[in-house]
Amino acid sequence: MAIVSLREALNQAIDEEMTRDERVYMMGEEVANYQGAYKVSQGLLQKWGPKRILDTPIAEAGFAGLGIGSAMLGLRPIVEFMTWNFSLVAYDQIVNNAAKMLSMSGGNFSVPIVFRGPGGAAHGLGATHSQALESIYSHFPGLKVVMPSNCKDAKGLLKSAIRDDNPIVFIESEVMYGDKGEIPDGEYTIPIGVGEVKKEGKDVTIVSWSKVLAHVVLSAVDVLQEELNISIEVIDPRTIRPMDYDLIVSSVKKTNRLVIVEEGWPFAGVGAQISHEVAARAFDHLDAPVERVTQEDVPLPYAHALEARSLPNLDKIRSAVKKVLYLD
Repeated sequence: MAIVSLREALNQAIDEEMTRDERVYMMGEEVANYQGAYKVSQGLLQKWGPKRILDTPIAEAGFAGLGIGSAMLGLRPIVEFMTWNFSLVAYDQIVNNAAKMLSMSGGNFSVPIVFRGPGGAAHGLGATHSQALESIYSHFPGLKVVMPSNCKDAKGLLKSAIRDDNPIVFIESEVMYGDKGEIPDGEYTIPIGVGEVKKEGKDVTIVSWSKVLAHVVLSAVDVLQEELNISIEVIDPRTIRPMDYDLIVSSVKKTNRLVIVEEGWPFAGVGAQISHEVAARAFDHLDAPVERVTQEDVPLPYAHALEARSLPNLDKIRSAVKKVLYLD
């Protein structure tokens, strides 16, 4: 198995799918001549040329709409947003056109398009450049929302997303682009809607995804298992919509306790929906109320110390785990 960075895994997925299907092309700000704002598209212009790797103006609504129209006519575009925060400029295109076209056209027009780029907080980028928007996009039927937490999943899920006939919101993390990990040799895909048990345990289930899982939760679990002498099961749903509720419920029925850790805000967050589903499907198995760890309910501060205190961290996860175990 090769060891690559997450940006290289994404690059391989795009390159392989462009080789596989001549209808696939990519566009976005700085994806061509500059090789990508985060170098995900490095080398692709030289290989595929300007008809399949297209630089766009700073006009998200315009090029998102262009991509949707081309998808309706049979192409399979990959639209890169320099950050998902900028996707809000194209919000109408994504949720009113891409998400609804198949239904409103009576099944006559599918929209096989992937909107991708980094989302969530990075380091000191301020409130308008640090938003975790997965709960917003997963609210709309017609969109699938994918959030990989490692290199293997990033490549396998992106390949599946490009092949999917539905519009996909594919959210990465800019602070994960340099993360390295193993990817399988040869051709592989990972199905959308299937989660993964990242670590088996018996006392508490933690559900988390993307950067928070990779950079915060897994290290916190190592600390808390040693500190509290417990066994924690960790679930990565990998896709936010559709969500693998069966996997989560199965884990909760084993551990009888659930903590959800997400980067988004608490009100109407993804964790709120997971909590509802677990309560509906496994209420009698819960030995404690579900606990949620989220970003504080404020615009993310710019100052590093305040940013760190606002986002999910070890102390917040410790408090939630102790609460469901009645150790607080």
